[in-house]
Amino acid sequence: MEELSRKLNGDIVKLTNEITYHRYLMNKGQLRDFFKELSIAEYIALHYISLDSEMSEIYSGRTYLKELAEKMQLSIRQTSKMVGDLRDRGLILWSHDGNGSEGTYVTITETGQKLLDEQEEVLKNYYGRVIEKYGKENMIQLLCLMKQLETVMSSTMEEMEEAGKNGKEREVIDYAELT
Repeated sequence: MEELSRKLNGDIVKLTNEITYHRYLMNKGQLRDFFKELSIAEYIALHYISLDSEMSEIYSGRTYLKELAEKMQLSIRQTSKMVGDLRDRGLILWSHDGNGSEGTYVTITETGQKLLDEQEEVLKNYYGRVIEKYGKENMIQLLCLMKQLETVMSSTMEEMEEAGKNGKEREVIDYAELT
């Protein structure tokens, strides 16, 4: 039993290192070379803002800052800084309802939409080639698995933060019991 537990711990360490390494490669890597005028985060923000402008009849194409922060999993402060930078570059308009107490929102400008379209074309060209080589079904399956993994990772992080706030010790799993 003890040997099995050690083996499972060793496997988890190996998997942890492999996941960390591949996330590093994805975040570090060549994809940034495709972004000249926008950061990856700015691109994602513009994408969400553009989607809302096309699909949101209720809010007249507005994306509220709070919603954007939630979608991007950023704090309001981080989102505000990014939105301010995009506004200063003329890519979005930042406004508010009433006196501002009901929330602030952004809309994409023509310049922002043009830059977004250009960036999407670059990414479509690159990922089109990747998907052609990797396979559409493989890519869809990978994205589904990544989404599941991200959900599990986020909920685990929340559980660990909550346990830390409550002063509880981190739970230790007896891996021998899992087999």
